[in-house]
Amino acid sequence: MINKKKSPVRKVAKKSVKKLNESEIIRDNIVEGMQEKKAKEIVCIDLRNIKNSFADFFIICHADSKTHIEAIAKSVEEYVYKTIGEEPLHIEGKTNSEWILMDYFNVVAHIFKQEQRQYYGIERLWADAEIQKIASNY
Repeated sequence: MINKKKSPVRKVAKKSVKKLNESEIIRDNIVEGMQEKKAKEIVCIDLRNIKNSFADFFIICHADSKTHIEAIAKSVEEYVYKTIGEEPLHIEGKTNSEWILMDYFNVVAHIFKQEQRQYYGIERLWADAEIQKIASNY
């Protein structure tokens, strides 16, 4: 009779690695696309801890002209597609370019003309959420 010994089971301890989820990756790429065209006062609103919120993040910025707003929106769309292959589900506001909204399902980018941003005050509406100001890299 052959005596077969079972090899001992070796448990490998897994390292605790914080992985970015898909929404965080899209958020970061939207911010980089905005920074690429020198968007002003970029703010990230984290809605994940807000009950009944319909998105994980709002990313907000503004510009002084319609041309600048359009350039930022185009940069965001191209940057996100180039880096992670995601396209927005919907883009709203390109017609008058005073407030362009780009919907990436769980992440929504808002690109305002400065006056419109102050008027609508999205940061004030979501004041109970965690709001992070993004430092400009220029």
